[in-house]
Amino acid sequence: MQGILDLPGTMAQSLQELATTMAFGRDPMPPPQLAPTPKDTVLRDGIAQLYRFRRPEGAPSATRRPLLVVPSMINRWYVLDLRRGNSFCEALAAAGIDAYLLDWGVPQDEDRYFTWDEAQDRLHRMVRAALRDSGADQLAIMGYCMGATLSTIYTALHPEKVCALVNLAGPIDFSKGGLLAHMVDRRWFDSSAVAAAGNVAPTQMQNGFSAMRPTLNLSKIVGYVDRMGSKSARDGFYAMETWGNDNIPFPAAAYETYITELYQKNNLVRGEHRVRGRVADLKNITCPILVIGAERDTICPLPAAQALIEHAGATDTSVFHVPGGHVGAVVGSKASKELYPQTAAWLRARLDA
Repeated sequence: MQGILDLPGTMAQSLQELATTMAFGRDPMPPPQLAPTPKDTVLRDGIAQLYRFRRPEGAPSATRRPLLVVPSMINRWYVLDLRRGNSFCEALAAAGIDAYLLDWGVPQDEDRYFTWDEAQDRLHRMVRAALRDSGADQLAIMGYCMGATLSTIYTALHPEKVCALVNLAGPIDFSKGGLLAHMVDRRWFDSSAVAAAGNVAPTQMQNGFSAMRPTLNLSKIVGYVDRMGSKSARDGFYAMETWGNDNIPFPAAAYETYITELYQKNNLVRGEHRVRGRVADLKNITCPILVIGAERDTICPLPAAQALIEHAGATDTSVFHVPGGHVGAVVGSKASKELYPQTAAWLRARLDA
């Protein structure tokens, strides 16, 4: 979730210049296209948009029901459509899945009062728009990171609209959240004080993630030197560093609820998390569930994600363990060979049921 630029001052600038020169300074080929999968905008809702991806020629017939992809609110959505060959959205469309995606947009200063409840309201409008546009009665939801937490809460509140739920590295039991949960423990972390200053800036969040692995940025540069002769490695390096430094603010009001209600009080698995006064009871989730966990994920450790199966009311449950970390598992070299086709096959079986 962080790139080489989340370093102070001139050091970040010099590393950026070094990365660009190393990747493409002497290469006649242009950098790879980011977010390459063709799509149409179905709905605009404030700063947010709903996209529908086009299935390529030769793809299988479209699924009976659509899929809504919900990324995190604090990262740009295109990590799920990073570049050709490393794009979850591209793979879903090629598998014939009628895929929509919620782009949360980039919050401005005036969005500091955007609440967690309003995020659920926006997600609900996007679900209704996807159902209306597709003509289906239900859809599947695949949430990534915080988007999986939001999607799980939504499914608990509106189980009649969701026919399958995919948790892609999203925390559910925050008591198992590892180092990140420890860092925001309420004994020493005051989320209201942070939120009082307005939206939480990308640099604030990046510095927190960097503190978990202080040498990560430099190690990426050192590791890249051994692979810089490969065009694929250069493309991947450029794409990841571009996305990793294209983070967006977290609306202050939503941030305070997320940290206090979920990380600090763990109210979701306690059965005490409310949206608009309604309890998000995980037992209400009876649709098929797929949990995808990364083996080296420090942002969302496997037990934090797998807790969804333990607390939900579903009987059709599956777990995929994939190699890599929180981001690498989704866009790494093995993702297109294992994660994408396995997930697409699981989804097709439920969307066409």
